Amino acid sequence: MAVYKNVINGEMVDGDMGTQPVFNPATGEETGTIHLSGKGIVDQAVAAAKEALPGWANTPPLKRARIMFAYKELLEQNLDAMAEAISRQHGKTKEDARGEVIRGIEVVEFACGIPHLLRGDYTRNVGPAIDSYSDRQPLGVMAGITPFNFPAMVPMWMFPMALACGNTFILKPSERDPAAPQLALELLHQAGLPKGVMHIVNGGKDAVDAILTHPDVKGVSFVGSTPIAEYVYSTGTAHGKRVQALGGAKNHMVIMPDADLDQAVDALMGAGYGSAGERCMAISVAVPVGQDTADRLVEKLAPKVAAIKVGPWDDPDAEMGPLITQQHLNKVSGYIDTGVKEGADLVVDGRGFKLQGYENGYFIGGSLFDNVTADMTIYKEEIFGPVLSVVRADSFDSAVQMVNDHEYGNGTAIFTRDGDAARSYADQIEIGMVGVNVPIPVPVAYHSFGGWKRSIFGDHGAYGMEAVRFYTRLKTVTSRWPTGIRSGAQFNFPLNN
Repeated sequence: MAVYKNVINGEMVDGDMGTQPVFNPATGEETGTIHLSGKGIVDQAVAAAKEALPGWANTPPLKRARIMFAYKELLEQNLDAMAEAISRQHGKTKEDARGEVIRGIEVVEFACGIPHLLRGDYTRNVGPAIDSYSDRQPLGVMAGITPFNFPAMVPMWMFPMALACGNTFILKPSERDPAAPQLALELLHQAGLPKGVMHIVNGGKDAVDAILTHPDVKGVSFVGSTPIAEYVYSTGTAHGKRVQALGGAKNHMVIMPDADLDQAVDALMGAGYGSAGERCMAISVAVPVGQDTADRLVEKLAPKVAAIKVGPWDDPDAEMGPLITQQHLNKVSGYIDTGVKEGADLVVDGRGFKLQGYENGYFIGGSLFDNVTADMTIYKEEIFGPVLSVVRADSFDSAVQMVNDHEYGNGTAIFTRDGDAARSYADQIEIGMVGVNVPIPVPVAYHSFGGWKRSIFGDHGAYGMEAVRFYTRLKTVTSRWPTGIRSGAQFNFPLNN
């Protein structure tokens, strides 16, 4: 049985807050134990990161980039091992896990360009014999707090850019699936990262609070639910930290009457039920415009949802794996119960699904609701499971209004053949990431990920140039060297006359 501990200076360190089991979601079996930590271990990790900071911050960006190049190659060589580590503890299918790692590698690849990304500006003779230049310098000790649903990709949204920019880093991953983050750090050390530059601290709220209040932690990046994101942002900023906190979502797909309906249905299947719906970019609301569009959409969706192949990660035919825990399975089932009670039409019911040989696994089938309204719980709240709600709209304008009225603003999509409708939707919609005939509009690594409204707290999105700005601060130097020019003391604000 595996044992997962904290990693400080490259060494395994016991926790100071006890232990808890790690499970295989497909079988319900305990497969490991993780050491949990609080303030004492966080203090050790921060002290180690602070000690390593001057040497790492002064390492030339080109040398930091070479470590990232080596790291990218090691990740590619260990892609299958990383995917298996994810699948065994999260439950997602092997191909889904491989896709997660590949998207994380793309951020590492972007970080390889850090010498160019950190290049500053220089202006000669801003005044008589006065030059001015600006550059971006690392903040210091940074921390990342990451969720269970992407145990490799979301940490890789954070630490490659933080490290490439010259910061040291403390990762507090989810305690539910710790294998992938630990393997990621092992490979990073193999790539040449000095042992004191990055550390892993496992734990729950005690560890989070210790990070958020520690005076030597200069910034925190977080991905998780909106209530916790808001807590992380308010607590971290109250203690003088720069914080980016990405929260929850309720992502809508608008289907126009002229859309290729077969394409839209296939897109909804993958975006709504892939990874068992445990994605912040999952489409959980379909908004067909017009009753005829809605009727045809549900007619095509229902048999496909009922036929989803649910199975363990190592079943090559599986399209959807289990949920992460028994508690989360109960929560998702409870949302379906609530939807029925509140009057939505349950077209496909995934409750009570059992898989022969895996009766103790946390499996649930796909569920599909029709005639959902905006006042229902299943519409307002993020379910984070394989449950798709169909909310019928009378017109394009009412669909736009519906999406804009929701408290979340993470991602959205429109399916249409009409360029005017697509352009109008992209312009009018109050959402951070928009797809046009693209169901999950997650930006590539050289753009940036970030929602609007209560899907994000803070001014910076994840990865891309937003990460460079988040993990650095601007310094501008204005200099003059003695040239024999003497003008006497100047008491007014200096002007270039």
